[in-house]
Amino acid sequence: MDYSKEQGRPRLVSIVAPFFNESEGVELYFAHITAVVDTIAGLTFEFVCVDDGSRDDTLTRLLAAAQREPRIRVLELSRNFGKEAALTAGIDHARGDAVVPIDADLQDPPELIPALIEKWLAGAEVVVARRADRRADSWIKRKTAEWFYRLHNELSDVKIPQNVGDFRLMDRCVVEVLKKLPERQRFMKGLFAWVGFRTVEIEYTRKPRAAGESKFSGWKLWNFALEGITSFSIAPLKIWTYVGLVGALLSFAYGSWIVLYTLVRGVAVPGYAWMIVTVLFMGSLQLLSVGVLGEYIGRIYLETKQRPRYVVRAVHEADIQT
Repeated sequence: MDYSKEQGRPRLVSIVAPFFNESEGVELYFAHITAVVDTIAGLTFEFVCVDDGSRDDTLTRLLAAAQREPRIRVLELSRNFGKEAALTAGIDHARGDAVVPIDADLQDPPELIPALIEKWLAGAEVVVARRADRRADSWIKRKTAEWFYRLHNELSDVKIPQNVGDFRLMDRCVVEVLKKLPERQRFMKGLFAWVGFRTVEIEYTRKPRAAGESKFSGWKLWNFALEGITSFSIAPLKIWTYVGLVGALLSFAYGSWIVLYTLVRGVAVPGYAWMIVTVLFMGSLQLLSVGVLGEYIGRIYLETKQRPRYVVRAVHEADIQT
């Protein structure tokens, strides 16, 4: 493929990948990604790699790769800030006319990048890659992902396309808007959907990991889902308002019935079992509602600190970028 120059220079495409304890996959990643982009003529590329406080020799391997390949830029974060912060750092530091976030585990195939670029050059400002086949993932992961997308889109005004992850291409105009968003607690899938712009979609088959193991445990995925829902919807707060209203009406009706029963039939021996069950049930509802409220208060607390989303310890790059 050959793409014409614009404004006297080749367009630059930035490929952004967060790395956390991906030592086994560093060489595989660069072997695949460079093999793909080297088939694309008329464009230049940079590889923005974010080391998110890896505890193995991922950073060492990234730096060694950067010595061999001048298009590689390595952002070394001061500690592990999490994937969303690392992805934000990579996007913030990307210089390209278009930016392609991609996972380092190669489950999102680099071979799809030429198709993303083709749609972009045809006029799309965002090209999202949708996972049409996720058989490489476990059954439980597929089902929980399906439930999350369905619940999120029911509760939120910002709809996240189902089975669409971070893998996409974004025009520079989209990236500039993303960089202006002030949230410290980042849910990138939601932010990508929130900014909008002209979007087209292509499908692909998700592959197994090329090397290493997933860093997302079931507990982390659960917390990630809570983060996504509370970031883009206040529906849980509204739900508990209605739960409280229904509980108050039922309590008033039950109290009225007891008063009438006492006036007509006299004082009866109270039902201790019923009373205990009712108290425990209502207490559990109250604790759950306090927990929901706490999720939002916690987010407010973290946002008001105004701490940076990440800290870059060093940027490693060649003296001359090509």
